[in-house]
This record gives sequence, structure tokens and C-alpha cells, in this order.
Amino acid sequence: MVTVGLLVRLAAKPGRELELEQFLRSALPLVENEPGTPAWFALKFGPLSFGIFDAFPDETSRQEHLAGAVAAALMARAGDLLAAPPEIEYVDTFASKLPHAADPLRPTGVLGPEGANDE
Repeated sequence: MVTVGLLVRLAAKPGRELELEQFLRSALPLVENEPGTPAWFALKFGPLSFGIFDAFPDETSRQEHLAGAVAAALMARAGDLLAAPPEIEYVDTFASKLPHAADPLRPTGVLGPEGANDE
């Protein structure tokens, strides 16, 4: 379950929109290596308006993410890509729907019309 999150708003410098989008896409593998970050989204609100939303199970995981590789890479490129400093909003989550890991005791396969397992 996630209990806290971050909403980071990013304003691209005019003419640097594509670079910012590509940067955000390239951050995905870095976030995939963060076990404390089960949900991460790169967002586009408009032509120059981008963002990141991520969610964490606890405050420790949120702080680890803020001190991690994505934040460091973003701050290293901020002067080139951003028209203003990132706006970081700390949020609390009270309801969520995330994919669950596969249950090793549950059979895999597709259920047929009668509910039988078609393995």
C-alpha cells in the first residue's frame, strides 16, 4: 500500500520540450531499480508543462527517492531544460489501485467461459 507521494511540476524552456520529454522517458529504468517506488508516472499537462507523480509506502522511501538517481539527474539538467525550478508538492494518499504481484498459489492461465482454467 502506498501512503505518501510527490507531484513534481516541470516547466520546459521553450524549444526544449522534446528534450525534457526524452529525459523523463530515460528516467524510467532508474526508477525501476528503486524498490521503495512502486508507482511512478511521467506526465505532460501541455506544450511546456510536464510533471512526475510517484507514490511510496512510507516517508523513508519518499526521502530515499528524493535523494536518488532521478532527482540528481534532473537537478543536473535543470538549468538546460527547465524555465523555472521544479515545484515539488508532498502529498498523502488515502486510496489507490496498483497491480499486485502474481500469487504463487493461484493457477495461471485464462479462464474459459465456464470459469475453468485453460492451461
